[in-house]
Amino acid sequence: MGTCKVCGTRDALISDKLGVCLDCLRKRPDEALQIAQQLHRTSRERYGLPAYPPRDPDGVYCGLCGNNCRIGKGAKGYCGLVMNIDGKLVRLGGTRDRGILEWYYDPHITNCVAAWFCPATGRGYPKYSYKDGPEYGYYNLAVFYGSCTFSCLFCQNYQYKKLTERLRPVLSAEELASKVNERVSCICYFGGDPSSQMEHAIITSKLALERARQENRILRICFETNGNMSPGLADIAMQLVFESGGVMKFDLKFWDETLNIAMCGVSNRTALENFKRLGEKYFDKRPEVPVLTASTLLVPGYVDEEEVRKIAEFIADINPDIPYSLLAFYPCFELTDLPTTSRKQALGCLKAAKEAGLRYVHIGNVHLLS
Repeated sequence: MGTCKVCGTRDALISDKLGVCLDCLRKRPDEALQIAQQLHRTSRERYGLPAYPPRDPDGVYCGLCGNNCRIGKGAKGYCGLVMNIDGKLVRLGGTRDRGILEWYYDPHITNCVAAWFCPATGRGYPKYSYKDGPEYGYYNLAVFYGSCTFSCLFCQNYQYKKLTERLRPVLSAEELASKVNERVSCICYFGGDPSSQMEHAIITSKLALERARQENRILRICFETNGNMSPGLADIAMQLVFESGGVMKFDLKFWDETLNIAMCGVSNRTALENFKRLGEKYFDKRPEVPVLTASTLLVPGYVDEEEVRKIAEFIADINPDIPYSLLAFYPCFELTDLPTTSRKQALGCLKAAKEAGLRYVHIGNVHLLS
């Protein structure tokens, strides 16, 4: 049973660790955000990360993502992979030579958010898939990047922060591309998030795709991302996804910017703008396999039907055929005092998304529903 420090309400769906309720975040945002950001500060300090995107007026502008960090001398950017050393930006990871990541071979069909419609199930055969059915015997090269441009209090892969802190393991784009053998039919970049290491991901993809074309092999490029990268990098990545038969997977955490700042540390405006632009430009161009999809984690007490409806209306306005996944939450990282998503919440959000006009809505992680 948690208590909101703004209005005093007590409820099982209020996180005591966060200290504020959904209603106050919507109606009294300034007061509620001050409280919520205390948890971000202590959480990020544990890993040596700045509490907020730096805004030093005399600092150097980064421009790699939507956080628009302006980094002062001797300071780090929000992602932890950029430093101002003697007035010059030095990228500690995410470059061609230095990807901070772990990788592994994930046998198909994987448990990715697009698994219910991707070519690993045979969709797009024979152009984008090896089999007219499940691609058993083939693998996804899963690339787990050790950094992120968000700082979600409910992160279910929060172990990436240890990689950011240690700045290792390190793998160059050439080394990572060499892991793509004849049994690998796709690469998926996730983490953490690829948004903070896009140069490394893009170069790896180009190298791997060139070799696959020379050897007449199928290779799909996929990203699972918060979408908070610079528009230019997002466009380059999407072109690789589009041409290869892959899927760009956006995790749209919230519609409301205040909620995104409270729960993920920063604004979601760049992410939403990227999603809209890429959807309008690419979705109708490849009917065989949906090139773009979205998902939302149903955090109890904070992602309700209203929030899902607004996200779904936003997606449907771009194209009602864009697939949308609603994912069940389990207590993790800083929000260990919330329950798992209830079946009632999931079904209510499913109904809201469909009423908003989306044709293809899916509930994932159903085994977690209470």
